[in-house]
Amino acid sequence: MTDAFSPSERSDDIDLELEERYALRRVAGLSTELADVTEVEYRQLRLERVILVGVWTEGSATDAENSLVELAALAETAGSQVLEGLIQRRRRPDAATFIGRGKVAELRDVVIDTGADTVICDGELSPGQLRTLEQQTKVKVIDRTALILDIFAQHAKSKEGKAQVELAQLQYFLPRLRGWGEALSRQAGGSGRGGGAGGGVGLRGPGETKLETDRRRIRTRISKLKREIEAMRVIRATKRAGRRRNAVPAVAIAGYTNAGKSSLLNRLTGAGVLVENALFATLDPTTRRARTADGRIYTLSDTVGFVRHLPHQLVEAFRSTLEEVAQADLVVHVVDGAHADPEEQVRAVREVLAEVGADKVPELLVINKIDAADEETVLRLKRAWPDAVPCSARTGAGIAALTEAIEARLPRPAVDVAALVPYDRGDLVARVHERGEVLATEHREQGTLIRVRVDAALAAELAPYAVAQTPAGH
Repeated sequence: MTDAFSPSERSDDIDLELEERYALRRVAGLSTELADVTEVEYRQLRLERVILVGVWTEGSATDAENSLVELAALAETAGSQVLEGLIQRRRRPDAATFIGRGKVAELRDVVIDTGADTVICDGELSPGQLRTLEQQTKVKVIDRTALILDIFAQHAKSKEGKAQVELAQLQYFLPRLRGWGEALSRQAGGSGRGGGAGGGVGLRGPGETKLETDRRRIRTRISKLKREIEAMRVIRATKRAGRRRNAVPAVAIAGYTNAGKSSLLNRLTGAGVLVENALFATLDPTTRRARTADGRIYTLSDTVGFVRHLPHQLVEAFRSTLEEVAQADLVVHVVDGAHADPEEQVRAVREVLAEVGADKVPELLVINKIDAADEETVLRLKRAWPDAVPCSARTGAGIAALTEAIEARLPRPAVDVAALVPYDRGDLVARVHERGEVLATEHREQGTLIRVRVDAALAAELAPYAVAQTPAGH
């Protein structure tokens, strides 16, 4: 009798059988249970008690655990208390229940044992999966996408940021209006922190969303938000065009969430941007002016952090913001050198950059937090990325080298001009110092003789005062 399975399929089955003993195994070190807190104090805190569930379909066990550790950090950022982290080994997520029907009962037992009130799944669930899991576990179930949207809803401060997050949430919730079961009636706006009556993790943002909500009204709201964001995009593009007209080079700081982008911006420019050890602490882009050693002006922009499997709705909603990166002259890509898997962070960021058309922009890789990383890791990353600049935004180590590297990669003005500028045109000389590269200066009786390299627009302004260039040293 011939074997109906190929050798590779048999090998896969054996591997799955061997790995079955790891199914729904508990991942150590994820509990964030509060210590030395009285029951009264706990009731005031009202932290949601959550169980994390992941499906390990590919890669190593370490990869699967790293993904769940990141999910735990996201849950904590949203204001939750992580009780357990469970991983199940499967070839692919179950179409009906995500983790497989046989394991749902085990998950329900863990929920009862721990007293959890929410299950967070490490993936994007379909409306059917959400409904089935809620019915069988008897607690609220949300997925990774809803969790990230919730964090964005908490952290958005500007009008544009709030509109972008609300649009992303409505686009996510619209097809799931029938898929949220009993939890749907509990959804409400609010911060979810403290003793308020907020809807909680994954349910903050656009306000109360009940099952009977008229889909047409939501679509109308989506259309209105899209128009508002488009108007803001035009304003942003106009500002960008103004900078372009003045030939001010633009540098965008991009990278994984919590890699230290805001700290780096503060260190480079003294911007005073809020720095918090939390995921997605920065949602509203900040642009600051900086000056090179030879006096040229350029801009540095902080951007929203990226994360693995960043929800598509967010990428679309934040497209106008992310265009800042695509239109930049240089992307400073910040990597957390102390992270467990920096290479995966770089891959995830480059994936999103490609999605918004920023993969063609020159990139300067920066390995941040070298003060917190072990020496062996830093050496390994230097071998992997020989052109990367190691630094620490916290201690200031390597910042001088980073500044030099940024300046070396800025676009240089293209036109050489020698001009004798009258002393009453000091404004023109000042602009040359800001926007151009001053090669030589000499004060004469009639005015300031300068030899400069500038952009075409500034060269045209200097044209009335142009003189024949003399060889260097004469």
